[in-house]
Amino acid sequence: MFNHKKKTIYADDDTETVPLLLRLRLPSLFIGLFLGIGISFLTSRFEDVLEKNIHVAFFIPFVVYLADAIGTQTETIFSRDLKTGKASFHSYLIKEACIGFVAGLLFGGISLGVVLWWFSDLSLALSVGISTFLAIFFAPLIALCTTQVLNNLKIDPAAGAGPITTVIQDATSIIIYGIVSSLFFLS
Repeated sequence: MFNHKKKTIYADDDTETVPLLLRLRLPSLFIGLFLGIGISFLTSRFEDVLEKNIHVAFFIPFVVYLADAIGTQTETIFSRDLKTGKASFHSYLIKEACIGFVAGLLFGGISLGVVLWWFSDLSLALSVGISTFLAIFFAPLIALCTTQVLNNLKIDPAAGAGPITTVIQDATSIIIYGIVSSLFFLS
């Protein structure tokens, strides 16, 4: 009698009206707005680390960007494959964990070397390198899980996962960087 299955409406700029596109896209952006304000509060929690070594602040955008970039790749590819019905969450989970690990090692190692060369500060280099590794390792997993949750809720992941994943990844990257830096500069 009643169809309890909710159909996902996909944001398609070619065929949908502006009001529908706004209805599909604005909720995740509002979530991002409020969580983004929360990120500012999170960053302020690491004021002692920043006072101890101001150079730590130089690398906040770097660590956050790299994690966001790899997460965006995962979210975009997985969203596309979900729409075709060919995506396997389990398969993606294993492969994205491997990609995050290898990319994290690569970019974490490179960033460690560059920071050590640039500042001749082993604590700063280790802080940036380890944080970059961890942020990149977790980013595709966060993107994958966020995209899957939205898909399960019948919310177009292409419209919603980007803003939500970005703010979760940014917060995670800042927490990781703040904690790792605290270990090196406040111990």
